[in-house]
Amino acid sequence: MEKRHRSMQRRTVLQGLASVSAGVSAGVSASMSALAVSPAARAADHTAEPPPETARPADVTTTPPRQWGPSAPPAYAPDPDVIVIDRTFRDLLFSAATLHRVWDKGTWLEGPAWSAEGRYLLLSDTVTSRQYRYLWETGEVTVFRPESYHSNGNTFDYQGRQISCEHFLRRVIRWEHDGSVRVMADRYEGHALNSPNDVVAHPDGSVWFTDPGYGDGFTEGHADEPGGDANPDGRIRWRIGEELIGEIGGLKRQQDHTFRIDPSGRIECVLTQERLPNPNGLCFSPDHSRLYVISTGKQAGGYGHDGDQAVHVFDVQKDNTLSNARLLTNMHFEGVQMGPDGMKADIFGNLWCGVSGPLGLCGVFVFNPEGQLIGRIRLPHGVSNLTFGGPKRNWLFMCAGESLYRLQVNTQGAGPA
Repeated sequence: MEKRHRSMQRRTVLQGLASVSAGVSAGVSASMSALAVSPAARAADHTAEPPPETARPADVTTTPPRQWGPSAPPAYAPDPDVIVIDRTFRDLLFSAATLHRVWDKGTWLEGPAWSAEGRYLLLSDTVTSRQYRYLWETGEVTVFRPESYHSNGNTFDYQGRQISCEHFLRRVIRWEHDGSVRVMADRYEGHALNSPNDVVAHPDGSVWFTDPGYGDGFTEGHADEPGGDANPDGRIRWRIGEELIGEIGGLKRQQDHTFRIDPSGRIECVLTQERLPNPNGLCFSPDHSRLYVISTGKQAGGYGHDGDQAVHVFDVQKDNTLSNARLLTNMHFEGVQMGPDGMKADIFGNLWCGVSGPLGLCGVFVFNPEGQLIGRIRLPHGVSNLTFGGPKRNWLFMCAGESLYRLQVNTQGAGPA
């Protein structure tokens, strides 16, 4: 028995030597071929059986693994990570364009918005509470506002004024042309807002925004006072940071709403929590006859219902009410429930939606106006939000985690010019 055991050990060692030598050179491998173990012997020798392989997610989006950043070699064109599902998507692409990571020094980038007057892209870092700008002429990214009160969504209205959603102060503000700040919304029916998230401007001068509770925590804002839905046992020191500004935003989480700020300043609820729980990203169709709103998953301290992680569409009536609610897409893809976040429409009515999910699936999904998925953009991180920018509005800018990406396309954004 002992002799047989020594023989098995010798056979295993020789097999290992044969494997190593095969990786060194073909010639050496040939000279050692006599030491190879037959399939029958391998089956009989349990020590030679490889361990069972466990399931694991894909670790690359392309093969070979793609490199990113300024020093990365040029990508192939057409870009292998820009995937055509329906031929109509090909018409929206510039075939020679490739994806580029233009900056990776953020923490959690959000709210990209293009300034036509300034020729720069504005973006928020919700965690570090800063705003940055990407300068079109140089490609440089600089600090725009060193303290943004954990801003998230941004937009520019049809007069070129910057509008921002501030998590820490739980309000929507507008920067006037003279540099002053106007608070557009911080309360509704006597209650403080939660954490305004995404915002869009309408040609009639109104501003529409969502107010979920994703900023009701100290990572991207501040938690509720003790007893509030986002601080039920009072352990979170919710007033930390107040000494920096002498004030703090709302004190307790309320229900989630989607709001419209009338040009007169009146705040109207256009979608209650019951009609659309956990509203997040939103945008208009090019003719402003439709409003698209994303319902995302329940967050920490979430009040009431859980969202369905889908994109919903409503008809905008002449009195600014929303009707004919329907599902545009449930965001199911290859058996996975993807997580939509922010979105923008192009001039043809297609919807470009940032999504999170498994590596290899996350990035950007593009739907036609009927809700059919026509194309994808794969990135190594989920996309929180995106926008069209550049002088011709034909560059797609995507915020993904700590990085900003861009892609030249053959369409234009439908937002303010």
